[in-house]
Amino acid sequence: MSLPEVVLYKSVPPDVRARLAETFTLTEFDGVNDGNRAAFLAALGRAEGAIGGGMNVTPALLDAAPRLKAWATISVGYDQFDVADLTRRGIVLMNTPDVLTETTADTVFALILSSARRVVELAELVKSGGWTASLDEAHFGTDVQGKTLGIVGMGRIGGAVARRAALGFGMKVLYSNRSRNEAAEQAYGARHRALPALLAEADFVVTLVPLSPATERLIGANEFAQMKPGAIFINAARGKVIDEAALIDALASGHLRGAGLDVFEREPVSVDSPLLKMKQVVALPHIGSATHETRHAMAACAADNLVAALTGKPLQNAVNPQAQQR
Repeated sequence: MSLPEVVLYKSVPPDVRARLAETFTLTEFDGVNDGNRAAFLAALGRAEGAIGGGMNVTPALLDAAPRLKAWATISVGYDQFDVADLTRRGIVLMNTPDVLTETTADTVFALILSSARRVVELAELVKSGGWTASLDEAHFGTDVQGKTLGIVGMGRIGGAVARRAALGFGMKVLYSNRSRNEAAEQAYGARHRALPALLAEADFVVTLVPLSPATERLIGANEFAQMKPGAIFINAARGKVIDEAALIDALASGHLRGAGLDVFEREPVSVDSPLLKMKQVVALPHIGSATHETRHAMAACAADNLVAALTGKPLQNAVNPQAQQR
């Protein structure tokens, strides 16, 4: 009996590739571009499954894949997919929600600390030869210990950030979420707040919501104005969760002390972005889960998801499990 055909459109570690190759007839692409798009679409037309990441999957693209049953994305976010359209077509979408939680929470806290203590700015001062005498108040940062952290979106990653904040830094944790996170309330003393109240109280505000029509531009000019003068804003969710122009204005006016950003409205961010010219902004290239260990675990999880879906085993990490019933 022939093996199911699968398209792999992102490079994965050798052991993960071997796992896929022993289970499927594998057609591989190291990313999809104008030079290989026709070959990719032809392979997709024969495939029962696809695995990869970093590509916008449109209904038009899926029109070329009539045999497709399952798609495994090597990511926790799935805003690049039209889930309703996948479900209508009977295609199960699976993500990797658990394996990157701790690593992404580490990245969030790196942004909090580096923004508060002006780590990047002052490291550049030293490297450029600008450290010629004892630093004065113009170069001082602000404490993290004992301050108030507001988390917008208290899911897995939010809970991991709350643990670091409360237990590691003695921070008061507030959170805004569609539903109460009783585990975080009991373990870390987190307190639920409506978004305006959270913004008014927090010294640091972290956005960790998924991107959806309900959360696009959730934080705009009105919300930045509601934040405490001198607060620091951290975005590790998706760039379109905020109004980037409004953030620039809030920073330029001095209302916000600084910002730590791992995501942007357009990625890679334009070198002309005003954000990159602001010393009080720490800008990272979307590295939330970018460690060797976590990226390997994500690829392995996605492979396991696809193997389960195409070999009749119980679904793992399905975003739309009802699609399998169609």
